[in-house]
Amino acid sequence: MGFFDSEIVQQEAQNLFLDYQQLMQLGSEYGKFDREGKKIYIEKMEELMERYRIFMKRFELSDDFMAQMTVKQLETQLSQFGLSAQAMFDQMHQTLERMKAEVERQP
Repeated sequence: MGFFDSEIVQQEAQNLFLDYQQLMQLGSEYGKFDREGKKIYIEKMEELMERYRIFMKRFELSDDFMAQMTVKQLETQLSQFGLSAQAMFDQMHQTLERMKAEVERQP
């Protein structure tokens, strides 16, 4: 069975996509959130990034040809922006850390 044939992989991909979409929609209102709302949003983003990191690691570790092609495609797309997958995760982590620091400075 191929990597993408797995029901678990398909479900997690769908869940990640839907959760990401919902957080992005919610994030458009981020400036209107109170302090606690911002903390919750940041926490949810951190959880999503960790789930995504694990999901991508499964791709990297898979022997499946299509999984390896997906990794290569992502690397190619990111390299067009001068990034690696690790750099993308590092930048997202830094952004979330800055957001946390900003929330902590709020009264």
